[in-house]
Amino acid sequence: MSHDARITPIRDGIAGRSLEGLVRAEVYLDPKAKRCAVPAAAIRRAPDAGAEQMDQLLFGEAFEALEEEGAFLWGQARRDGYVGFVEAQALGPPGPEPSHRVSAIRTYAFAEPSIKARALGPYSLGALVAVEAEDGRLSKVAGAGWMTTAHLSPIGEFETDPAAVAERYLGAPYLWGGRESLGLDCSGLVQQALFACGLACPRDADQQETLGRAIDPGAFGRGDLVFWKGHVAIGLGEGHIVHANGFHMAVAIEPLETALTRIEAAGNGKATNYRRL
Repeated sequence: MSHDARITPIRDGIAGRSLEGLVRAEVYLDPKAKRCAVPAAAIRRAPDAGAEQMDQLLFGEAFEALEEEGAFLWGQARRDGYVGFVEAQALGPPGPEPSHRVSAIRTYAFAEPSIKARALGPYSLGALVAVEAEDGRLSKVAGAGWMTTAHLSPIGEFETDPAAVAERYLGAPYLWGGRESLGLDCSGLVQQALFACGLACPRDADQQETLGRAIDPGAFGRGDLVFWKGHVAIGLGEGHIVHANGFHMAVAIEPLETALTRIEAAGNGKATNYRRL
């Protein structure tokens, strides 16, 4: 039976308990619930700080740890299903269930209920937090500190325009495997924009190419997705797109026709799909 190794917790004869009876393994392990305890943590291909970053956990996101290897835990991110290695020191116990999400592009947590106190972070858009108390303009967040209340939104309150969310990342550096506001890649930008609107979204561009329905290129508009092999961008309307890309090495806005011409000239082919969510 074939499986996508990116989202299937199996390796070296070991598999997650959820796969018992579905894939063959020598040992099936019960996951241990963890949550990301730092602003952002890399999900790496191997248990090494120098290994490729394939994805990231943001603060408060759940991780199901299956096996310890050195300073790393191998397991699966609950939010997008990605499998890999996360530094153990970046993970903590489950803690209280999140009550809010960070809805500003980024925010700080203060050690005391004062904006003059020591600041930790920054914490990125989409981080999940549990608010324990409020003091004036600040809210106490479990495991972090005091965050600006106006930078938080209750779980269940979402934005409605993925393109507008993506535009807020304008200028953020390109970072392979990134999802944080300080750096992200093309599919990370799409995922963050859809998550902010309460929409489920897989991690990689080829996985995202199954979202929504195919449309004619001439119908491409705001909020639609355009794909190339290994790349994705979001339509802004009036013939423009926003995308995190290796040409600008940042999140940038440009005419779709400019991107189509440049990407094809670079040898990466024509656009493969246009999708409407």
